[in-house]
Amino acid sequence: MPSSSGRRRRGRRGTRRRQRCSTRTWAELPLVAISAILHKLDHIEILMGAGQVCRSWRRAARDEPELWRRIDMRFHADLFYQLNLHGMAQAAVRCSKGQCEAFWGEYAGDDDFLLYLGDQAPSLKSLRLISCYDVSNEGFTVAIEKFPLLEELELSLCSNVGEGGVFGVVGKACPQLKRFRQSKHSFFDFEASGYNKDDEALGVATMHELRSLQLFGNNLTNEGLTAILDNCQHLESLDIRHCFNVNMDDTLRAKCARINTVRLPHDSTAGYEFQVQEPTWSRYRSDSQGEDDTDADDMEYGFDYDLDSEDYDDYCDPSRYLNGVYEDDLDEEDRMVLRAMRALMK
Repeated sequence: MPSSSGRRRRGRRGTRRRQRCSTRTWAELPLVAISAILHKLDHIEILMGAGQVCRSWRRAARDEPELWRRIDMRFHADLFYQLNLHGMAQAAVRCSKGQCEAFWGEYAGDDDFLLYLGDQAPSLKSLRLISCYDVSNEGFTVAIEKFPLLEELELSLCSNVGEGGVFGVVGKACPQLKRFRQSKHSFFDFEASGYNKDDEALGVATMHELRSLQLFGNNLTNEGLTAILDNCQHLESLDIRHCFNVNMDDTLRAKCARINTVRLPHDSTAGYEFQVQEPTWSRYRSDSQGEDDTDADDMEYGFDYDLDSEDYDDYCDPSRYLNGVYEDDLDEEDRMVLRAMRALMK
């Protein structure tokens, strides 16, 4: 009978042998198998982990442009403050070796990246940018002219891109554009001298081949929507939810009758991809009909509140923020703060 120490030695050797076999199995997987695994992952996962497993996996991730033909870098917003997502986006495009046809980025993309994408992806057909706050009007205007084959464009929650004739540049630079989507954080109504509420809509009206259009929370008016409907004759889907400056009269409804799917300003936001925020109204607009209303109880005040008005003292009175606040709804620390504020105002 073998001794117990011999059994232990053989057991350790067997364990090490199994571990070596397991390591070799992962490293020596055929390229087809490795590629199949990588195609199941998103591109940030590949860049952060799967592409670093071993030399053969790195080679598969780096040397297979097909893997990077459609780059999707969404749903990783939590990594924005931990990683350089702009740099990762550039690395992903570099791996495509000029074959990238779609780039979808969330918090991943600035002006420099867009210019790089324009140089490296001349056949790009789909560009979706979400929460890309480092993309500016100037950078976007230069870059978009590098994508003449573009068929789909999304600019959602990109608050620094839009006005100033930018969409008119898109219409000229991308004659094959069929799908356009712009979602804003919320509808923000205000009256400002020289501000053209239909600036963006008139730019959209130059995108003559559009089949699908979504403008969520846009400031366009009936005039801007009319220009879009008259110039985009191929529209099959129109979504203008939360575009509360549009008053759907009989003329506009008749123009929309030819479109298969229409969602109007006050339609339900069920199924909307982003968080829906309450609209902000200017001083002289009602939140329901968009008409002048002198009843202060029905008004919400925007940033253009008149500081020289007789109501300004009341506007700054801290007590106006305590209405409807009850101690039972607060924790002990907040209750102490509330009591102190009320005592201060007596």
